Amino acid sequence: QVQLVQSGGGLVQPGGSLRLSCAASGFTVDDYAIGWFRQAPGKEREGVSCIGSKDGTTYYANSVKGRFTTSRDKAKNTVYLQMNSLKPEETAVYYCATDGAPACTREVDEYDYWGQGTQVTVSS
Repeated sequence: QVQLVQSGGGLVQPGGSLRLSCAASGFTVDDYAIGWFRQAPGKEREGVSCIGSKDGTTYYANSVKGRFTTSRDKAKNTVYLQMNSLKPEETAVYYCATDGAPACTREVDEYDYWGQGTQVTVSS
């Protein structure tokens, strides 16, 4: 069964960094695209990043471009989201997800499998 287990959230000061992990089971991360989303209280869930299978094509929301990087580790069957220069307004629950397809999509409703989410709080 496809499962995604997340870790790496927590409290960080503005300008600080965190790395989120998304460990997959039931499939190989080289086969499916993995997307990252976040949802702040009272707001819609928004796409943050995505990494496609095979060729590793990546997508980043304009708001995080240049600060966030997503990558995969085949040996660990894990996808990462490195978040640098974090801002207080980026406080949210962060999710990883896959739609079981190799290409990225920004449509939230396309994703079939979701990690449990992890809280990221950016505060001084």
